[in-house]
Amino acid sequence: MKKMIMMSTLAVCGSVLAQQQGLLNTADSPYIAFHNPDIGDCQWTDGFWADKFKLCEEVMVPHMGEILKGDVGFAYDNFKIAAGLKEGKHQGMNWHDGDFYKWMEAATYVYSINKDPEILKELDEIIGVIAKAQCDDGYLSTQTQIPDIKRGKQERWANRQLHEMYNSGHLLTAACIHKRVTGQDNFFKIAKKHADFLVKTFMPCPEHLKRFGFNQTQIMGLVEMYRETGNKKYLQLAEDFVNRRGKSGAEPAPEATYKFIGDMVQERTPLRKAKEAAGHSVLALYYYAGAADIYAETGEQALIDALDRMWDSVVNHKMYITGACGQTHHGVSSKVDMIHEGFIGDYMMPNATAYNETCANICNAMFSYRLLGIHGESKYADIMELVLYNSALSGIDQEGTHYFYTNPLRRTCDKKMGITDYENRADYIPCFCCPPNLVRTIAKVSNWAYSLTPNGVAVNLYGGNRLDTEMIDGSALKLKQESGYPWDGAVRITVEQCKADEFDLMLRIPQWAEGASLKVNGKKMDIAVVPGTYAVVSRHWKSGDTVALDLPLEVKLMTGHPLIEETRNQAAIKRGPVVYCMETPDLPENTSILDVYLPSDIKLKPATDKQLIDGATTLKGKVLIHKSQTQQMYSSLDQPAWDKVDSQFVPYYAWSNRGTAEMTVWLPIVWK
Repeated sequence: MKKMIMMSTLAVCGSVLAQQQGLLNTADSPYIAFHNPDIGDCQWTDGFWADKFKLCEEVMVPHMGEILKGDVGFAYDNFKIAAGLKEGKHQGMNWHDGDFYKWMEAATYVYSINKDPEILKELDEIIGVIAKAQCDDGYLSTQTQIPDIKRGKQERWANRQLHEMYNSGHLLTAACIHKRVTGQDNFFKIAKKHADFLVKTFMPCPEHLKRFGFNQTQIMGLVEMYRETGNKKYLQLAEDFVNRRGKSGAEPAPEATYKFIGDMVQERTPLRKAKEAAGHSVLALYYYAGAADIYAETGEQALIDALDRMWDSVVNHKMYITGACGQTHHGVSSKVDMIHEGFIGDYMMPNATAYNETCANICNAMFSYRLLGIHGESKYADIMELVLYNSALSGIDQEGTHYFYTNPLRRTCDKKMGITDYENRADYIPCFCCPPNLVRTIAKVSNWAYSLTPNGVAVNLYGGNRLDTEMIDGSALKLKQESGYPWDGAVRITVEQCKADEFDLMLRIPQWAEGASLKVNGKKMDIAVVPGTYAVVSRHWKSGDTVALDLPLEVKLMTGHPLIEETRNQAAIKRGPVVYCMETPDLPENTSILDVYLPSDIKLKPATDKQLIDGATTLKGKVLIHKSQTQQMYSSLDQPAWDKVDSQFVPYYAWSNRGTAEMTVWLPIVWK
């Protein structure tokens, strides 16, 4: 892709096309509390997310396009070969088509903001190739359509590990987004043809196919196809995929390993009877997100009850302080099924070996985003924000070109790297699912910033932006938000256009924001400003009205639940939504991260580091160093000799941007 020139990122504009709709087209969904503004109605103007979007627009998306269309990523070549436009064998993972669709979705979000015709031109060219690659009956998955470079020809539906459904889901979702943003149907026609093929293949479902669909992005994609077309068969098929999990009589294929049966793929227990999140964390969270989309259309109480239990299980029993999910690379579920890259028991939270796949962390935010729409409660936006500022952004470097797949909370130089672990971020990861997932999230996050309520608007995320939208009743609303968040907790929102009738402006008060205050036109209001809720200001607004929200960004030492063995007598540092870590570049030479202790009375002051090029706030203070630790397995306890040194803590998302380093989020406490 040619370098995208930022044409109108800072412009104020609403929906350019009548066809344009929200990320989730929930306008007619009957069981939704918060609805989505149209894609592009909110645009970052300055500050943290404006800078990240600009980097996404000018570097992340173009750079990734070069990778996926070139000799390194070769995803586009797979489509060309399937289309008969090029000779060759399939290369890449079985889910590489889905990675390419995610990149196309990211490019579409960028286009929704800058309207660069070169983006649309390139997407049209790609869509033309994909259309030629699609089979006459609608099937589309290049890893089975063309011989594999190692294994030769693969048959359709021969093995669930071929990830055909995963590719399907990302195709359907990306095509729906493309149609909503551009008003064109060239990509959508491919998706519709494919969705119709899925209906014919799986309704009714042959016995030997009942276990397909374990990586469940197709559920979300099918629901969006239903929302776009009104074809209830798409919704029914999506629900069928949920209903079959945990009660299919089909036996696993002979080649199936522990990685693809039982709790690992959420098939031991039907979702409506499940008590805890289990198995592969990406599979699980995509599954829950898709089921939430179904609930928004059906309102089935048993389904939302189960999803509420799953959210509680994840957030309050298995999630890291960074919002990350997937405690282990390999382990067992509570029912003693072998699992991979996923959830294990409650409060089992290893730090050095934490897997925390970037995709899983993003899926955690996606699931919470859907429950925010359903329930309209601020706790879900709290998790979205936690992930965005910590365990999502940690997956990409500050230049926007190198990636982490795993996101541990401690890294030492003696760590033996696994197949997807890297000492530093890599420019290409053969299992390339996480990078485009993260880039499309950065590209679309402005669309998470606001929600439309029955008579007003909710502010979910803070930062410099403008909102130009229509409320649910069709009236125009324009807001300007000014803030240095997350480094500065002062938020100012100005009403630039609104209806004459009274309506609600709901402002999320984060759970951590004790002492938050709110003023309207300079006057303190007699309304509840309670952490963990939305503060609701109802009034007859007029152009020029201002709301000033102050969120105190106090540095806090955080402790873990007493049942988390790995955090006992340790603390982590958090300022607002940002979790901090200690890195060896900020320690004396030859000091290990394991030598560092945290005084309980540490005084930390905000600062900056020129090596962190995004203007991140660091925290400076004095830590204790104890270098006389034993190398024996066990030894007697001696009185330590402490060295007190000046150091700094950096945001967790920004670690590993200053060369190879050891890092830790949690540090042992020395009580003062």
